[in-house]
Amino acid sequence: MKLTVHRDIFADAVSFAVKLLPQRTTLPILSGVLLSADESSLTLSSFDYEVSARTSVGADVAQSGQVLVSGRLLSEIAQRLPQHDVVLELDGSSMKVTCGTARFSLLTMPIEEYPQLPEVSGLAGEVSGEEFGKAIAQVSPAASRDDVTPVITGVLINVAGEKLALMATDRYRVAVRELAWSTTDVAAEVSALVPSKTLSEVGKTFQNAQTVTITIMTGGDRELVAFSADDKTVTSLLIKGSFPPVQRLFPESIENYSVVNTAELIEATRRVSLVVEREAPLRYTFNADGVMLEALGSEQAQASETTDGHLVGDECVVSLKPQFLIDGLSHTGSEFARIGFTPTDNPNKPGPVLITAQTSRDGDQEGAYRYLLQPNLLMR
Repeated sequence: MKLTVHRDIFADAVSFAVKLLPQRTTLPILSGVLLSADESSLTLSSFDYEVSARTSVGADVAQSGQVLVSGRLLSEIAQRLPQHDVVLELDGSSMKVTCGTARFSLLTMPIEEYPQLPEVSGLAGEVSGEEFGKAIAQVSPAASRDDVTPVITGVLINVAGEKLALMATDRYRVAVRELAWSTTDVAAEVSALVPSKTLSEVGKTFQNAQTVTITIMTGGDRELVAFSADDKTVTSLLIKGSFPPVQRLFPESIENYSVVNTAELIEATRRVSLVVEREAPLRYTFNADGVMLEALGSEQAQASETTDGHLVGDECVVSLKPQFLIDGLSHTGSEFARIGFTPTDNPNKPGPVLITAQTSRDGDQEGAYRYLLQPNLLMR
């Protein structure tokens, strides 16, 4: 194998190929990146049985072939190469990397021991890359970080007709975002539970793509999902198990709500939460005068602040974790947000609050993104 490739294109391709590889693996062979040169292109691939990445770039190929080398090391080298074309050449049991006056020699790994990359076929459709990346960023913070219950560490992709919905929960909150989905099989309905960490990287990688093709393969021994755009493909093994039926938690309508300035309430929450311990909740009173925030229960310090708010319905007092509220508000992507209060029979145990975007202070509610947050027991 011998080829010449543009330095920046090569560095970007290597970075993409190794991004999802685990930092540590029990099988050293899985830390490798496979380089395949054929005719006028170079394909780089990585696979650790759970996720795979593959991308192809243009290259001046003098001799076709394949080579497997350490992914992390190749990525570090590629990022630091000088601004010259890169020459890759297989020389016995090593691959030579030449760029200007910089020269490296990497020991190769046995290709015959490397697993075959997965091929995914099934229900396929397209979404906007920008909207998909935004939707993942909105929903993924609500996924659980607790590996004890793997099923809620993922983000559920649910496809039905011409809509795609992303859902995540950690038992204390639920985030849902819907977006348009274009497919030839509008009658199909399928779900895929994707690890949140993997999906977050997918969102960052493809957010600038015009469209992203999503292919979901379910029903076999290995259930997979593939994301493809701009000669780049990522596949992920799906999480097995039943995702909680979170959709039924959302009320059909809420008559009691407060419209707040998103940025103002976020900043007030950050200020008042300075005097409480991490994870400790704040008390929020939504009334006709606005929103009053209180940090209670600390012997060393207390704090309070009032921000503007337009209340519709009755006064409501809830106790909320600051960061959870900030996560919901910040991802509305709107100047104003609506905080709705679900009715409850127990005044000491308020129902969940529903956060959605609002077009303006007196405008309509936008329902594409919904964030349901369970309050703490009220502090006295």
